[in-house]
Amino acid sequence: MTLMVTGLYAGLTALLVLALSYKVVKFRRANKIGIGDGGHQVLSIAIRAHGNLIENAPIVLILLALAELNGMPIYLIHSIGTVWIVARLLHVIGLNQGQGGYHFGRFWGVLATWIVLLALAVANIGFFLGL
Repeated sequence: MTLMVTGLYAGLTALLVLALSYKVVKFRRANKIGIGDGGHQVLSIAIRAHGNLIENAPIVLILLALAELNGMPIYLIHSIGTVWIVARLLHVIGLNQGQGGYHFGRFWGVLATWIVLLALAVANIGFFLGL
């Protein structure tokens, strides 16, 4: 069995990582900031948006790949993968528009990310238990 569906969502996640990384690097270069945020809230938010994705992506993609290998129906893999990507986009939009504070996108992006993590964790444990 291949991991083509997980590969799609890993690829989309990688593109998002690159976009967020580019935003950080562009701001750093424009403001000559090598390390840290230089006291710029915009840079601090960009760093957190990138960092939050990097913190969550490995476990989600590992769990998604394991679910696909364990035989989860492809439509569920696509559903979970789509929620994952939408959640991460919502988080980035919300973090930026809310300037680090509360924002609809940030709230729902985090909540949807947690739901994806929980669903994949439960599914993989269920596969182990034969459920």
